[in-house]
Amino acid sequence: MPRTEPGDQGPVREPGSVPDEGPVPDDRSAADGPGSGRGRAQGHGPVRYGPPPPTDVLPVLPELASVLARAAGRAEGEPVGGGPALLDAARGYWSRRGAPAGPGRVVAGPGAPALLLALTAALGGDVLVPRPCAAWWAPYARLLGRPVFHVATPAECGGVPDPYALLETVRRVRAEGGDPRLLVLSVADDPTATVAPPEVLHAAVEAAAGEGLHLVSDETWRDTLHAPHETVLVSPADMLPEQVTVVSDLAGALLPAGWPAAIARFPATAAGDGLHARVLDVLTALDGRVAAPVAAAAAYALAEPEPVTTRVATAVRLHARVADALHSAVVAAGGLARPPRAGRHLYADLSPLREALSAHGVGDAQELEDFLSARLGMPAPGGHRFGDDLGALRVRLSTGMLLDGTDAQRRECLTSPTPLELPHVQRALMLLRSVFDDLRDDAQRWEPPR
Repeated sequence: MPRTEPGDQGPVREPGSVPDEGPVPDDRSAADGPGSGRGRAQGHGPVRYGPPPPTDVLPVLPELASVLARAAGRAEGEPVGGGPALLDAARGYWSRRGAPAGPGRVVAGPGAPALLLALTAALGGDVLVPRPCAAWWAPYARLLGRPVFHVATPAECGGVPDPYALLETVRRVRAEGGDPRLLVLSVADDPTATVAPPEVLHAAVEAAAGEGLHLVSDETWRDTLHAPHETVLVSPADMLPEQVTVVSDLAGALLPAGWPAAIARFPATAAGDGLHARVLDVLTALDGRVAAPVAAAAAYALAEPEPVTTRVATAVRLHARVADALHSAVVAAGGLARPPRAGRHLYADLSPLREALSAHGVGDAQELEDFLSARLGMPAPGGHRFGDDLGALRVRLSTGMLLDGTDAQRRECLTSPTPLELPHVQRALMLLRSVFDDLRDDAQRWEPPR
């Protein structure tokens, strides 16, 4: 069986053993969702429920809906890898961010998971990911039968591995006969909502480069920085362009969650040419093409006309306000959380409230997920869903769920100067604060007298 060495640097295979299968929460189907029935009496079984990425819940931008509707009558499909209009728009998007990509360097697919699956199949070897990481990263490697090894992250942020832990993990995996080739990381991270400082990222990238790893940089959330003028975001591709493939799921900031489309940019090298060709082969085998109406909407969004940039900026400000309110509620109750810097979520560590939670039958992340999902009336996936330790009381809380309501209420969230004071948002926040305040009060009752 896998073992974990001190320092939480990921599992190492015993001779003849299977690779890391990740945390093992209870046995449930994808339809069960959080808060459903308990699993086996003897601990937790295999996981078949994966939390979706944090959603926007806001109304679809009318201009995007119009573009998609006009393209709905097209009989011809989008080519595998993306048509000329979509690929041109993707190159323009990256050029405006100082990362031009020539012809033959970009592909599009029906969501980032499809692109990561194709990249993993094309690169081969074992996969390394930070702990915690986006819930959808590891399953695609396991689907291909590839070992996945989780690497501890530094204290400053999530999304990137600690360089010393990375070097030690690579050394140990190779000593056990493994073949680590791919490191997946994210500078603007789901689930931790942190942005890796450039010096921290540089150390991790240097360590990966020294070991000959290819890097996939998931930059889905790069356009959702809460304070873009105060936060420095640097892509690993800026530091090591010849060994980094960039992937961005457009549903992160530009498209609704139900319109799957993603883009990838490959290194401008001979190896990058080969990887681009192999990824197209895999996408062709899967018939992994973007639906033509979605491709038209994606090309429009990637061109970043004024309606799109205004909506992105408005939505980011709105989610940032809610994330700050979430952070305040968790910290006021005695929980721990890094201040959210990007995305639509907060990653909270409730271990300081362990005794209070144990009184409610909560002893691990699965039980914490069940407890909070039931109390809050919204999904609250535990940290084990993101590769974190099952025994750690960590949870991802999403801002979108606190904004949900009728279509009119969602529109009002976008236009109100004080969205947190809207009745339906205020009610959701009051419920959340009440749940965490009760836990704080319970924890104080458990404190020994001084």
